[in-house]
Amino acid sequence: MSKIGIACDHAGYEMKEFLVGYLNAMGYEVLDFGTYSPESVDYPDYAHPLAEAIESGELTQGIALCGSGEGMAMTLNKHQGIRAGLCWQPEIASLIRRHNNANVVVLPARFVDNDEAVKILEAYFSAEFEGGRHERRIAKIPVGGSK
Repeated sequence: MSKIGIACDHAGYEMKEFLVGYLNAMGYEVLDFGTYSPESVDYPDYAHPLAEAIESGELTQGIALCGSGEGMAMTLNKHQGIRAGLCWQPEIASLIRRHNNANVVVLPARFVDNDEAVKILEAYFSAEFEGGRHERRIAKIPVGGSK
């Protein structure tokens, strides 16, 4: 069984709850980093633990949600080992995996519905990193990466 992490703020809470059920039905073991209610919270408090679990090797990939997706993406991408991509349609989810080897897919919960979120995740999960010229580019992403 594959493990995947998920994290959200209050704006992503309802979609996160839906997606946890979807992911469990797909056979994933889900590590839920919260939040655990629709009460207002600060997204970095949930993004950082997800990122740390991926960087430590506990997980290889994750899903993050907030209202626009931007706050989660910005916070996650502060971590050197994270490549988080904001996805609002399936084609973008496929590209972030194929070209950027993204390890976190970020969803804008206020701008996509549950059905679209599932389509986005299906595109992400079914895509594979293409390597080749993209490997060189990814190596340049971390601060101090190869030039």
